[in-house]
Amino acid sequence: MLELDQIVHTLQRGGIIIYPTETIWGLGCDATSGKSVEKLHSVKKRPSTRPFTVLVNSLEMLHEYVVEVHPRLETLLLYHQRPLTVIYNQVRSLPKVLRSDRQSVAIRMTLDPFCSSVIDAFGKPIIATSANISEQPFPANFHQIDYQLLQQVDYVVKHKQESLSRQDPSVVVRMSDKAELEFLRT
Repeated sequence: MLELDQIVHTLQRGGIIIYPTETIWGLGCDATSGKSVEKLHSVKKRPSTRPFTVLVNSLEMLHEYVVEVHPRLETLLLYHQRPLTVIYNQVRSLPKVLRSDRQSVAIRMTLDPFCSSVIDAFGKPIIATSANISEQPFPANFHQIDYQLLQQVDYVVKHKQESLSRQDPSVVVRMSDKAELEFLRT
Protein backbone atom coordinates (compact mmCIF):
# COMPACT_ATOMS: atom_id res chain seq x y z
CA MET A 1 0.00 0.00 0.00
CA LEU A 2 1.38 3.42 -0.94
CA GLU A 3 2.00 5.92 1.85
CA LEU A 4 -0.75 8.26 0.63
CA ASP A 5 -3.20 5.35 0.81
CA GLN A 6 -2.05 4.59 4.39
CA ILE A 7 -2.55 8.22 5.41
CA VAL A 8 -6.04 8.43 3.89
CA HIS A 9 -7.01 5.07 5.41
CA THR A 10 -5.88 6.28 8.84
CA LEU A 11 -7.83 9.55 8.52
CA GLN A 12 -10.95 7.72 7.31
CA ARG A 13 -10.81 5.46 10.40
CA GLY A 14 -10.73 8.52 12.67
CA GLY A 15 -7.01 8.13 13.36
CA ILE A 16 -4.33 10.66 14.23
CA ILE A 17 -1.29 11.21 12.01
CA ILE A 18 2.04 12.98 12.43
CA TYR A 19 3.03 14.66 9.17
CA PRO A 20 5.18 17.44 7.71
CA THR A 21 3.31 20.65 6.91
CA GLU A 22 4.61 23.70 5.08
CA THR A 23 5.43 25.16 8.48
CA ILE A 24 6.43 22.55 11.07
CA TRP A 25 5.79 18.87 11.78
CA GLY A 26 2.16 18.53 12.78
CA LEU A 27 -0.49 16.32 14.24
CA GLY A 28 -3.53 15.84 12.08
CA CYS A 29 -6.93 14.20 11.82
CA ASP A 30 -10.23 14.58 9.98
CA ALA A 31 -11.27 18.19 10.65
CA THR A 32 -14.94 17.34 10.05
CA SER A 33 -15.08 14.67 12.77
CA GLY A 34 -15.71 15.94 16.29
CA LYS A 35 -14.71 12.54 17.67
CA SER A 36 -11.33 12.67 15.87
CA VAL A 37 -10.71 16.24 17.01
CA GLU A 38 -11.49 15.28 20.61
CA LYS A 39 -9.09 12.34 20.31
CA LEU A 40 -6.42 14.76 19.08
CA HIS A 41 -7.03 17.04 22.08
CA SER A 42 -6.42 14.01 24.31
CA VAL A 43 -3.23 12.93 22.50
CA LYS A 44 -1.85 16.47 22.60
CA LYS A 45 -3.01 16.95 26.21
CA ARG A 46 -4.55 20.23 25.13
CA PRO A 47 -7.73 21.68 26.65
CA SER A 48 -10.68 21.45 24.30
CA THR A 49 -11.17 25.20 24.77
CA ARG A 50 -8.06 25.77 22.62
CA PRO A 51 -9.04 25.03 19.00
CA PHE A 52 -6.79 23.80 16.20
CA THR A 53 -6.00 25.10 12.71
CA VAL A 54 -7.84 23.52 9.78
CA LEU A 55 -6.00 22.91 6.49
CA VAL A 56 -7.77 23.14 3.13
CA ASN A 57 -6.14 22.88 -0.29
CA SER A 58 -8.17 25.25 -2.48
CA LEU A 59 -10.45 28.26 -2.50
CA GLU A 60 -13.27 25.93 -3.53
CA MET A 61 -12.78 23.80 -0.42
CA LEU A 62 -12.48 26.93 1.73
CA HIS A 63 -15.86 28.14 0.44
CA GLU A 64 -17.43 24.81 1.46
CA TYR A 65 -16.63 25.57 5.12
CA VAL A 66 -16.61 29.37 5.39
CA VAL A 67 -19.88 31.28 5.04
CA GLU A 68 -18.27 34.34 3.46
CA VAL A 69 -14.70 34.98 2.33
CA HIS A 70 -14.05 38.68 1.93
CA PRO A 71 -12.63 39.51 -1.56
CA ARG A 72 -9.54 41.09 0.05
CA LEU A 73 -8.86 37.80 1.81
CA GLU A 74 -9.27 35.84 -1.43
CA THR A 75 -6.72 38.09 -3.11
CA LEU A 76 -4.33 37.75 -0.18
CA LEU A 77 -4.72 33.96 -0.20
CA LEU A 78 -3.98 33.74 -3.90
CA TYR A 79 -0.85 35.90 -3.82
CA HIS A 80 0.65 35.51 -0.34
CA GLN A 81 4.00 33.71 -0.54
CA ARG A 82 4.18 32.52 3.08
CA PRO A 83 1.76 30.13 4.76
CA LEU A 84 -1.25 32.18 5.84
CA THR A 85 -3.77 31.22 8.52
CA VAL A 86 -7.00 33.23 8.56
CA ILE A 87 -9.43 33.47 11.47
CA TYR A 88 -12.99 33.16 10.11
CA ASN A 89 -16.00 34.12 12.19
CA GLN A 90 -18.69 32.27 10.27
CA VAL A 91 -18.08 28.64 9.37
CA ARG A 92 -20.25 25.66 8.53
CA SER A 93 -19.95 21.87 8.47
CA LEU A 94 -17.16 21.87 11.07
CA PRO A 95 -17.63 20.43 14.57
CA LYS A 96 -18.22 22.80 17.48
CA VAL A 97 -15.10 21.51 19.22
CA LEU A 98 -13.04 23.31 16.54
CA ARG A 99 -14.54 26.70 17.35
CA SER A 100 -13.02 29.20 19.73
CA ASP A 101 -14.95 30.98 22.46
CA ARG A 102 -15.79 33.58 19.81
CA GLN A 103 -17.08 30.78 17.51
CA SER A 104 -14.28 31.49 15.03
CA VAL A 105 -12.07 28.92 13.31
CA ALA A 106 -8.49 29.26 12.05
CA ILE A 107 -8.13 27.93 8.50
CA ARG A 108 -5.02 27.79 6.30
CA MET A 109 -5.05 27.13 2.59
CA THR A 110 -1.94 24.99 2.27
CA LEU A 111 0.83 25.90 -0.17
CA ASP A 112 2.58 22.57 0.32
CA PRO A 113 2.21 20.01 -2.52
CA PHE A 114 2.38 17.05 -0.10
CA CYS A 115 -0.31 18.42 2.24
CA SER A 116 -2.42 19.39 -0.75
CA SER A 117 -2.20 15.85 -2.16
CA VAL A 118 -3.23 14.36 1.21
CA ILE A 119 -6.26 16.65 1.43
CA ASP A 120 -7.13 15.99 -2.21
CA ALA A 121 -6.97 12.21 -1.75
CA PHE A 122 -8.91 12.41 1.55
CA GLY A 123 -11.48 14.78 0.09
CA LYS A 124 -11.89 16.79 3.29
CA PRO A 125 -9.89 19.28 5.36
CA ILE A 126 -7.49 18.05 8.02
CA ILE A 127 -6.20 19.47 11.27
CA ALA A 128 -2.73 21.01 11.48
CA THR A 129 -1.34 21.54 14.96
CA SER A 130 2.27 21.33 16.10
CA ALA A 131 3.53 17.82 16.86
CA ASN A 132 4.15 18.37 20.54
CA ILE A 133 2.44 17.99 23.88
CA SER A 134 0.57 21.19 24.74
CA GLU A 135 2.77 23.91 26.28
CA GLN A 136 5.98 22.13 25.18
CA PRO A 137 8.25 23.61 22.48
CA PHE A 138 7.28 22.65 18.93
CA PRO A 139 9.74 20.41 17.06
CA ALA A 140 12.05 22.10 14.55
CA ASN A 141 12.30 18.81 12.65
CA PHE A 142 11.04 15.24 12.82
CA HIS A 143 13.84 14.07 15.13
CA GLN A 144 12.73 16.50 17.85
CA ILE A 145 9.24 15.00 18.15
CA ASP A 146 8.72 13.42 21.57
CA TYR A 147 8.97 9.62 21.42
CA GLN A 148 5.86 9.19 23.59
CA LEU A 149 3.86 11.28 21.15
CA LEU A 150 5.06 9.13 18.25
CA GLN A 151 3.75 6.08 20.13
CA GLN A 152 0.28 7.58 20.67
CA VAL A 153 -0.64 8.33 17.06
CA ASP A 154 -2.05 5.92 14.50
CA TYR A 155 0.34 6.70 11.64
CA VAL A 156 3.67 8.51 11.29
CA VAL A 157 4.30 9.85 7.79
CA LYS A 158 7.70 8.92 6.34
CA HIS A 159 7.85 11.84 3.89
CA LYS A 160 10.56 14.42 4.83
CA GLN A 161 11.63 12.68 8.05
CA GLU A 162 15.29 13.23 7.19
CA SER A 163 14.92 16.95 6.45
CA LEU A 164 16.59 19.21 8.98
CA SER A 165 15.36 22.47 7.50
CA ARG A 166 13.50 24.71 9.91
CA GLN A 167 10.31 26.44 8.80
CA ASP A 168 8.60 29.44 10.32
CA PRO A 169 5.04 29.31 11.68
CA SER A 170 2.33 30.75 9.45
CA VAL A 171 1.26 34.37 9.31
CA VAL A 172 -2.09 34.78 11.11
CA VAL A 173 -4.69 37.36 10.05
CA ARG A 174 -8.34 38.18 10.52
CA MET A 175 -10.77 40.71 9.13
CA SER A 176 -11.71 43.45 11.58
CA ASP A 177 -15.29 44.60 12.08
CA LYS A 178 -14.37 47.45 9.71
CA ALA A 179 -13.32 44.98 6.96
CA GLU A 180 -9.62 45.72 7.45
CA LEU A 181 -6.93 43.07 7.69
CA GLU A 182 -5.46 42.63 11.16
CA PHE A 183 -2.15 40.78 11.29
CA LEU A 184 -2.01 38.79 14.55
CA ARG A 185 1.31 37.05 13.80
CA THR A 186 3.79 37.99 11.09
